[in-house]
Order: sequence, then C-alpha cells, then structure tokens
Amino acid sequence: MTSTIKVNTIQDSCGSALVAKCGSTITLGASGKTIALASGASQSGFGRTGTVDWQTTPKTGNFTAANGEGYFVNTTSGAITMTMPSGSAGAIVSIQDYNKTFDDNNFTINPASGEKINGGTADGPLNISTEGQGLTFVYVDSTVGWKTIHENEFTGGGSSFISATGGTITNTPTCRIHTFTGPGTFQVTSVAACSANNAVGYLVVAGGGGGSGGPSGDGGGGGGAGGFREGRTNPITPYTASPLVTTGHTVSVQSYPITVGGGGGGTNSFQTPGSQGNQSVFSSFTSTGGGGGGGNTTAATSGGSGGGGGAGGGGPHPGNSGNTPPVSPPQGNNGGEGGTTGTPGTDQRGGGGGGATAVGQPSQPSDKGGDGGAGGTTHITGSPVAYAGGGGGMSSPSNTSADGAGGTGGGGAGAACGSAAVAGTTNTGGGGGGAGGSISPAPSTGANGGSGIVIIRYKIA
Repeated sequence: MTSTIKVNTIQDSCGSALVAKCGSTITLGASGKTIALASGASQSGFGRTGTVDWQTTPKTGNFTAANGEGYFVNTTSGAITMTMPSGSAGAIVSIQDYNKTFDDNNFTINPASGEKINGGTADGPLNISTEGQGLTFVYVDSTVGWKTIHENEFTGGGSSFISATGGTITNTPTCRIHTFTGPGTFQVTSVAACSANNAVGYLVVAGGGGGSGGPSGDGGGGGGAGGFREGRTNPITPYTASPLVTTGHTVSVQSYPITVGGGGGGTNSFQTPGSQGNQSVFSSFTSTGGGGGGGNTTAATSGGSGGGGGAGGGGPHPGNSGNTPPVSPPQGNNGGEGGTTGTPGTDQRGGGGGGATAVGQPSQPSDKGGDGGAGGTTHITGSPVAYAGGGGGMSSPSNTSADGAGGTGGGGAGAACGSAAVAGTTNTGGGGGGAGGSISPAPSTGANGGSGIVIIRYKIA
C-alpha cells in the first residue's frame, strides 16, 4: 500500500516556512535558518561547489588521492609521489606545500593509468619543485585529463624563517646548512617576519699555500693555511664554534655570490716559494689565501696564515706573517723558521706553515722539520670538523723520519730525500707540505695547498 502526504507549506513554531512549494520550485529553509543533515546521513544531487575537503594531517610518504580532497604535503624528509584517482568529469583534487620544501625534495604527481595531466602525455608525471607551491586540479575529459585551475606560492610575508637556495643543502633538526665547495650563489628568496631570525652563521676558509722544494742541499718550508673566518649569532644559529668566532651576519632578499679559493701550487725550485692560496668570499667577509713556503734562497710569503721558512746553502729563513691583511679575530698565524745543522747547506730543514689557531713550529736542532700550526674546529655542519691547518716542513736528510707533521685541519706533512710531500686536504684550506734534500737527480717538489670552503647556517625551526 502506498501512502501520500500533500502539503503546501511546513512551518516551524514561530510561523517561518521551512518547506514551501511555489509552482515547480521547492524551497528548503528560511532566511536566518540553517539546514543540517543528521549525524551519519549523506547527501546527493546537490553537486560540488569547486572546493575540497582538506585533510589536515600532512602527507609524509607516497599516497593515492581521492576525489574531493585536498592534501598538505611535507617533503622535508624526502621526495613524495601522489597518484591521482581515476578521472571522472568534475572530479577535483588540491595539494599544498606543507613547509616550503618542494624546492629541496620534489613532489611528483602521477595520473591514473592511461590518463593525462594538463593535456600532456598519457601516464606522464608532473614534477613540482617550486617552494611553497599549491595547485588545484579538476578532471575535464580524456583530451586534457586533469586540468590545473588554480595555482599559488606561499613563500614570503609571514614566514617565520629564511628561505634560500645554493650549494649543497643539509638540515639539522633546527637549522639549514648550505655548503659551497666551489663557486656559486647563496640566493635568499625570502626573509623571516622576525628580523632576529635573519641572522646567519658562516664559515669562510681560503685556499692553503703551497709548500717549497728544491734539489739536494735545500730545505722547503710548509705552506700556510688559508684564512679562517667564522660568525655565529646565538640563540638564532646555536652550535659549538671555534675560538675565532665572532658575530653572525644578517641577510636580506638578494643574491650573494660565493667565491671558494683554490690551493696554491707547490714548487721544486730553491729560488721560488710555494704559491699563495686563493681567497674565499661571502658577502663582506673575505679570507686571504695561505702564504707559500720558503726555500733555500727565497723567503716564505704572507697570507691568511704565513708560510714556513726554508733553509740550505742560502742560510735559514724565518716564516712569514699570518693575518695579512689584518682582521679581528685574526684569520691565521705566522709560519715557523727554517734552520740548518752545522755548515749551512748540509743538514737543512723547513719550518711549518701557520694555522688558524696556532703558529707554525720552527725546525728543531734534532733535524726535525717544523710542524704545521693547528687549525680551528667548528660544529657549524652539525659535527666537529677542523679546517685551516698549516703544512709541515721537511726534515734534514740526516733524520728522514722526522718530517714536520701537517697541522690538524688538513695540513699536509713535509718530506725529505725524494719522498713526496703531502698536499693540503681538499676543501679544508690546509697548507701543502715542504720538500727538498733530494738524493735523486730530480729536485723534490713541495705539495699543493688544499682548496677552501664556504658554509652558511640559519634557523628553520
């Protein structure tokens, strides 16, 4: 049996029409009233308004989207791929970069099998690498597939922290680190709303100087370390710094060209010192290349740290000056003096190159070459690393097991009697070891200095 109820109007207790029929139109509700579905009820036939239901738990791994949903995608820990649902006309999906990390780890969108995105190739993915990107897609038809109807970028304005690109980027739980091992650009794309968070920590280390060498009867000095300059602003960029640390640097939205200096070349001529290393630069901070080690008849050169002195028939020579040109705190130290035992030219030995935190050691009466000066240790990368150690001087041929040691922080050891001196370690600014006293017809060659490095650190959490 079928029952039918026919009315023209349903009113509430105050006389407001809740359901009214006028011709072919049925009106639900009244001005100032709310229509609500009971808990657990569903609706159909009302269509979608072009919005999505945002899922507020960020996605941190690969997932498949659902029609009518929006997603915050967090690629802080790695790249993420989203697969679209099977397309149907009017289906809608939205995404938004959760914490401005799409430029660090990309977000990829794959269509369902055989479908397209923005009229591209069937099954072709869309790779998103723009920081702060947000997109909304609507499925149109098989010709264009999922069509982008809205696009945005949230990178500036109320941001709490700096956003920047350039170099090799790594993260600690609270800071981001940009490491430059060669020339590049530190590009600040947005700054923090709180000006205190725009302070960055930095380390600028220049290339180390080359060691000196020569034929029998010549003693080569070790190369000086590249200049070492470090800045930090606590509590914005907290970490354990070197003893040479000073105040950090505040940045703005602009490009900061980065120069990373190469190491100076070693020499095998008693008349030529090792070459000076090349400077490294970030913003207004320039670190000077390390001085070259001296030889028999030529003096060591000055630099970020000074080269060690040589010796031989031309007599012993002093090391040269570090912290040249002078800055505060000093960027380096002096090299050590070379020396001879007995008649000049018979038992020569070289002095050690200066390091960031200590002078190069002079050669010793025991025929030992001078040790390179110690570098500076900093945790700017999140772990302790030493930079800018001086190169060791060569020992006398009478005591070939006593070559000067390289300073901690990449300094190379010296060598005598045809043995190979050790080069400064790459990207530490270490000085090259001195050489000489060859027992073969060919002269010994001082080692090259190590290249420098630039590191920038700032707060992200």
